[in-house]
Amino acid sequence: MRSNDGTRTGGEILIDQLAIQGVTHAFCVPGESYLAALDALHDSTIKLTVCRHESAAAMAAEAIGKATGRPGICFVTRGPGATNGSAGVHIARQDSTPMIMFVGQIGREMRDREAFQELDYRAVFGTMAKWATEIDDPARIPEIVQRAFHTACNGRPGPVVIALPEDMLTERVVTPDARAVEPVEIWPGLTDMSRLQKLLWAAKRPVVMVGGSRWSEQATAALMRFAERFQVPVTTTFRRGHLFDALHPCYAGDFGIGPNPKLLARVKAADLVLLIGSRMSEMPSQSYTLFDIPEPQVKLVHVHPGSEELGRVYHPFLAINASPTAFCSALEGLQPPNEIPWKGESDAAHADFLAWTEKATPQPGNVNLGACMTWLRDNLSRDAIITVGAGNFTGWVHRFYRVRQYGGLIGPTSGSMGYGFPAALGLQTLYPDRTVVCVAGDGDFLMTGQDFATAVQCELPIVIVLYDNSLYGTIRMHQEREYPGRVIATHLRNPDFADYAKAFGGFGVRVERTEDFPAAFEAARKSGKPSIVHLKVDPEALTPGMSLSAIRDKALAGK
Repeated sequence: MRSNDGTRTGGEILIDQLAIQGVTHAFCVPGESYLAALDALHDSTIKLTVCRHESAAAMAAEAIGKATGRPGICFVTRGPGATNGSAGVHIARQDSTPMIMFVGQIGREMRDREAFQELDYRAVFGTMAKWATEIDDPARIPEIVQRAFHTACNGRPGPVVIALPEDMLTERVVTPDARAVEPVEIWPGLTDMSRLQKLLWAAKRPVVMVGGSRWSEQATAALMRFAERFQVPVTTTFRRGHLFDALHPCYAGDFGIGPNPKLLARVKAADLVLLIGSRMSEMPSQSYTLFDIPEPQVKLVHVHPGSEELGRVYHPFLAINASPTAFCSALEGLQPPNEIPWKGESDAAHADFLAWTEKATPQPGNVNLGACMTWLRDNLSRDAIITVGAGNFTGWVHRFYRVRQYGGLIGPTSGSMGYGFPAALGLQTLYPDRTVVCVAGDGDFLMTGQDFATAVQCELPIVIVLYDNSLYGTIRMHQEREYPGRVIATHLRNPDFADYAKAFGGFGVRVERTEDFPAAFEAARKSGKPSIVHLKVDPEALTPGMSLSAIRDKALAGK
């Protein structure tokens, strides 16, 4: 209850600052350590979604940060609440996502006694978060929250962790509010753009690669206009397919795990690579084999908003410290040469992409996830959102589903299992009128599947397409490659996921033949409930291009 004497509790000050910063949604698992903040949320306009596990709350918040470019917000309690939430913090770190996790903390007078659930949050999150701190004085809450938004959004974005001592949140003080934060766009210099213009005019086989964060719809539109003028092939890096319309005539495809061999050859043959926003980490770099380290064998122009990332792994021919939105706006001033030496290359690259993704590859068993993905791409609206976690099943999504709109594919470049469903929770909460589909594996889904209860409670009509092959498929793939036939720890005994959905009060349907998928999916969507479309898949269907037995036989032949 608000006081009439001008004072506010620390909890009230905190929630006021979040409202000022434009926060509309937050996720939590409640805890007694931050009850004063929860009480302040009672009368706030901020929509609070209560999850069943802190990892889901943190991942949902991270997904909102990824989709909007503004920090996703979650609250967790001290000790185990914070360590459970650390999974989402790690994703935000590796995926360069703005996010703030507020953690309830023991009272200030109990510090350093190893009190109940006590943690040193600066030490625990110091190497994982962009900034980890604790607020001692409620009068400093506006200052610290404002700094947290600056830190999370600017440069290379990332997570901030703020510990909130329980007694600090109940203390009353008079303090002014801080102003709202806007991310600082980092613009490329005129000299940078002039040098890039000259490099493009001298090139014979240029390629553009895009990834990372700090993008916007305006930036992707500007990039597409640039690609059209220069007729240059553009490829998106691992799980960043939403940065370029898949049916744009210059789109060359997804450059993640197992890319189109023709695309891989095209990038390797390039004499100029314009890398925008991406760190070019392990997955898109094909385990750091694509470019020589530290001196790439190709003229590399690396554009990144974090100056610390330029030259960190690769020494670029031209380093440009700029955010993608500002840089892509500056691209409008560049002009292609009168005669384009690589004319026709973007058409050829796009044709290769279409051929690679047009028809699902044959698979063992009666359910082909690739065919399900091609049906979804032809039947979902352009603004539909697909979320994924991690596992071999994502290979079918990245290859056969064609993302048409910014924000249409949300997944963890960190490879964190269990991400897809909490991400769908967050995004369906943020965009209640858009179709949100989570494609999940069986092991992947059950990392966070208890929060199906959250979807039911909040009446979120998410449709989960659940690929059930009774395996930790990615690990089994590596196991068969390295230790063929010596199977251990990768088999799963699963529930009937359709019944699982019904037990929570949702909709569930089982699919045992590919041709039954369209009707099952439509039934799930028309139910208006959180739904699971349970695909019973042959364990042999391990990747789009190779079966489990083929992987084993190849490994045995090589021994």
